[in-house]
Amino acid sequence: MTISNTRPITPELIAAHGLKPDEYERILGLIGREPTFTELGIFSAMWNEHCSYKSSKKWLKTLPTTGDVVIQGPGENAGVVDIGDGDCVVFKMESHNHPSFIEPYQGAATGVGGILRDVFTMGARPIAAMNALRFGAPDHPKTRHLVSGVVAGVGGYGNSFGVPTVGGEVEFDARYNGNILVNAFAAGLARTDAIFYSKAEGVGLPVVYLGAKTGRDGVGGATMASAEFDETIEEKRPTVQVGDPFTEKCLLEACLELMQTGAVIAIQDMGAAGLTCSAVEMGAKGDLGIELDLDTVPVREERMTAYEMMLSESQERMLMVLKPEKEEEAKAIFVKWGLDFAIVGKTTDDLRFRILHQGEEVANLPIKELGDEAPEYDRPWTPAKTPSPLGPSDIPQADIADALLALVGSANESSRRWVFEQYDTLIQGNSLQLPGGDAGVVRVEGHETKALAFSSDVTPRYVEADPFEGGKQAVAECWRNITATGALPLAATDNLNFGNPEKPEIMSQLVHAIKGIGEACRALDFPIVSGNVSLYNETHGQAILPTPTIAGVGLLSDWSAMARIRFAAEGEAILLAGAPGSWGTHLGQSIYLRDLHGRSDGAPPPVDLAHEKTVGDFVRGLIRKGIATAVHDLSSGGLALGLAEMAMASGIGATVNQLNDVDPIPVFFGEDQGRYLVTVSEDDLDAVFEAARDVGIFCPWIGRTGGDAVVLGEARPVPVAALKEAHEGWFPAFMDGGKAA
Repeated sequence: MTISNTRPITPELIAAHGLKPDEYERILGLIGREPTFTELGIFSAMWNEHCSYKSSKKWLKTLPTTGDVVIQGPGENAGVVDIGDGDCVVFKMESHNHPSFIEPYQGAATGVGGILRDVFTMGARPIAAMNALRFGAPDHPKTRHLVSGVVAGVGGYGNSFGVPTVGGEVEFDARYNGNILVNAFAAGLARTDAIFYSKAEGVGLPVVYLGAKTGRDGVGGATMASAEFDETIEEKRPTVQVGDPFTEKCLLEACLELMQTGAVIAIQDMGAAGLTCSAVEMGAKGDLGIELDLDTVPVREERMTAYEMMLSESQERMLMVLKPEKEEEAKAIFVKWGLDFAIVGKTTDDLRFRILHQGEEVANLPIKELGDEAPEYDRPWTPAKTPSPLGPSDIPQADIADALLALVGSANESSRRWVFEQYDTLIQGNSLQLPGGDAGVVRVEGHETKALAFSSDVTPRYVEADPFEGGKQAVAECWRNITATGALPLAATDNLNFGNPEKPEIMSQLVHAIKGIGEACRALDFPIVSGNVSLYNETHGQAILPTPTIAGVGLLSDWSAMARIRFAAEGEAILLAGAPGSWGTHLGQSIYLRDLHGRSDGAPPPVDLAHEKTVGDFVRGLIRKGIATAVHDLSSGGLALGLAEMAMASGIGATVNQLNDVDPIPVFFGEDQGRYLVTVSEDDLDAVFEAARDVGIFCPWIGRTGGDAVVLGEARPVPVAALKEAHEGWFPAFMDGGKAA
């Protein structure tokens, strides 16, 4: 045995590996002896929350994951959805939260690299990326440093690799002060008859290591990602991986070329837990054993132990089961691309996971128990709480024009141009909509009319107030943003970011959010085909806001009929499709209350899913018929902010009708769901009203486009130029020394 394998297994060492005493007893029962140090590391990697989903698996099983267009749901590197003509879209979202807080540039960069590998491991060429970022309060001393590092890391990796960043989110809240969120999304295109999976098949076949060499970076990263932060956070820096986008680009091209040779039986990205997780998953899925000889693994550091090699999360690596007769052809491809190609093991028929190092067997474990039978917990959770609604007389007043200017120039509603201009949004030449609209849109390469729409959404303040309604709303808003381009929403991926699930109140958030997500996905025919759960997002016991991010994909059959948020012309009618009788009513948990009055009270807006579906289908029909000239969904900030965003995008003003005997605050700043602003030619109004009556929705004509200001009822006009100045000014000022904080 190596020196590392003789280390005594103490209670302190077990705890340091994130294993509870009862889990260690389960290990002893499974293997009938004390594990070696390497085996302890392997169990730690496979049974941590990040890899095993042991706290969430019970509830994830309740989500809808199938549908008419779903080719592959959860359980593979990414989900796969049919888009017709023999093509499919492959996509997934994953978190890199803890690494990005510890080392923001590399944490974010390797988050992008990992999600891209998940996509091209399936045989897809990546065509789009998004990221959902959440940082602490702007005045927190670390926030500016973290924003700068994360944005640079996302851009540095994605831009160098050559994939356009087409959308995402950036938000600030003090609840993320000690634990930021970096959720990375990628999508790629593949042929439906050329999808590659990770299930190993065949006995005695070579297991091949592909890509970059193994180093000590990222050792224990998955275990670190499954623990709360405390004062030892700086000691965790070595658990963050280091990425190289140029190597990853070579790996992409080599893998896609290799896949065309017919050599690949199974292939798996080396992500969390590196060589351990990839080998175990491939073997367990195929009901096969795996034997690895670590002396054949390409390394870039001397005297690496078996423990370090098995738990390293060095980037840009793949593991593959290969057809033996194709070995030389496959090797030649990787040599050509300057990458390592090494046979490091073989498949076996004994369902064991064997590791050899320096001539000694340092691990011999049951592979199914490692891969499929990790602990699964039904953790206790508290009943759902029903928040008290905001009283009708409890509406703080403000000058409408001043309130609008304050919101468009606030930390969370200001322009994200400072961020997305650091990303390459046009590379590959297929981007049809850039960040700043409702959804990013990318042409389908090789097809004359098809395009794909992508959006990422969640409103954490809603989820905290009412996890069930907040979960529904996250799905509905993503579906609505995709619909607002004219695309038909196809499927979604989720990234469930929560605190410590061992606390019943946190587990309750997770349970009820998943229930809400499931109900919305079923009602909107929007299945979850892939995803990630990130728990223990806490520092010193302070949890983040519950943040179940939903990213979705939709299909435009003809992108020439696509809608945008900018007003198309002056003198057009503005309609509020899906409006309640008084246009807007709901101020509970609104940004009007939070950002202008320092209040976070009331219930979040309820989500009527049947209404969402009816209104969305109606609006999509107007877009496809060429009647709608501009479309924008309404969410945070309500009608006032939605109109301002359309005006700023176009430079054209808008005037909204005056109100009679109605409090204008909930009308203009209420966040009622299921609504879209739609502009049409006045010549088309009768046809639109008739269509709205036919499906039973309210679609009032509320105003006209034109002029150089936004006029909300009786409020004073707000020049579009003033809106733009406030909107564009906050982020650059904040990053230039924090002047805006």
